[in-house]
Amino acid sequence: MAIFVYGLCALTALMCAFLLLRAYHATRSAVLWWSGLCFSGLMLSNVILIVDKLVFPQIDLLGLRLWITLVSLGLLLYGLINSGE
Repeated sequence: MAIFVYGLCALTALMCAFLLLRAYHATRSAVLWWSGLCFSGLMLSNVILIVDKLVFPQIDLLGLRLWITLVSLGLLLYGLINSGE
């Protein structure tokens, strides 16, 4: 059951990133770009969660997951602060 939930979280983040980046290519809005990058990073974090918990449970990847999530949210925060729209 855990792999199903983790997989759905990763797929949801992937779809959000795809839709945001597709909208960015249509409108060239900076907020969409930074949001798309954030959700791409969150998708990567979810994939690493699957690897961490299910593929290699003996290896602790918590620090890497938290670092990627922090960078992703930092990108979103940067984009929200510096967008001039």
